[in-house]
Amino acid sequence: MTTVELPADAMDPTRDDRKSAKIAAGRVRPEPGAREVGGFGLGREVLRSGQMLQAGVSGDRFSPEDRFCPVFFLDGERHKKARTAIARYFTPKAINTHHRLVMERTTERLLGRLRATGTARLDELSYELAVAVAAEIIGLTGSDQATMAGRIEASLFATRVGSRNKAVRFGVGLVSALHAGRFYLRDVRPAIRARRAERRDDVISHLIDESYPDRAILVECMTYAVAGMVTTREFIVMAAWHLFEDDALRARFVAADAADQTAILEEILRLEPVAAMLHRRAERDVAFTGAVAAAGDVLAINIRAANVDPAAVGACPHALDPDRGTKQKQVGSFLSFGDGSHRCPGAQVAMAESRIFLDGLFAVPGIRLERAPDLTWFDGLGSYELRHAVIACTPAPTAD
Repeated sequence: MTTVELPADAMDPTRDDRKSAKIAAGRVRPEPGAREVGGFGLGREVLRSGQMLQAGVSGDRFSPEDRFCPVFFLDGERHKKARTAIARYFTPKAINTHHRLVMERTTERLLGRLRATGTARLDELSYELAVAVAAEIIGLTGSDQATMAGRIEASLFATRVGSRNKAVRFGVGLVSALHAGRFYLRDVRPAIRARRAERRDDVISHLIDESYPDRAILVECMTYAVAGMVTTREFIVMAAWHLFEDDALRARFVAADAADQTAILEEILRLEPVAAMLHRRAERDVAFTGAVAAAGDVLAINIRAANVDPAAVGACPHALDPDRGTKQKQVGSFLSFGDGSHRCPGAQVAMAESRIFLDGLFAVPGIRLERAPDLTWFDGLGSYELRHAVIACTPAPTAD
């Protein structure tokens, strides 16, 4: 499919470039009892409010009073302190001086394998990349990454099985605990032992310095793994799908500098956010612009709806316009990474690894999409999944 690039003032108002909109329309919904927020302005206001606490995503399993409560479920000063302590792993300096090397080396290895065989599954390549980058940041570098990736995937089993039957839930819980145990024994525990013997500049070393017990380190590792590996895999495939099927957009991406490539990727993410809903609970009565949340109320910010709110994103909100963020004087991804104190700390890492991989991918001779991905929905994470996308290229010549 070839898309003719239209001048901004002549963009077709009926144009809709979203690939996941149809499936999301029937699956995105707030948790029971939550009130949905769809506008960008109110959604951002809620996410930035210090009186709105983290909610949803099984947060009731953790007590904020616990000294080792995962940072994802903290709020207020404790959250600020914990986020500040780990921020150094996600800064532009960390990306440029350390993480970039992992991104480039892994990309070179993966694309070399693609050229050697002439074909590959894109979701498998993107997952290997995401695992390598996240593992380096977390400190899970001592075990085989391919088998570790499978164990992380298996640990999400409970989120894929929804049932109100107590016996079913109990069985699912046992299976999930088994997978988590394997992840701990084969990946996390060896990493903890290695870091106790010799610290490195990674999250596990930091947690050891903070006297975290092994169980708490396991929970943090699983949280970072899902956030840094699973979601990035989906986005890389989605971005590649858009670029493969839009000749003009791909040509612009290939010719662009890093800043413009990032703008293109952020606009794709605006249209296709991996996370669809974010939930916040009112600590006390809170007044927003045009809305009020009573103490205990849970608000569900619909990221997909907020990201196509014309009041914030401008005309033709469903059309892919890489210059939109600049024109609207907004962060190009809008609310795709959240906002406020809980904005995704790894946003810049995810964008950098996606850009580096896709820049390399589209430089491969003869690169083409032979099979578009299967698009399904993962209710447990509230996100789309893309599988079985097949790419092919001109095979590298072999030595006689």
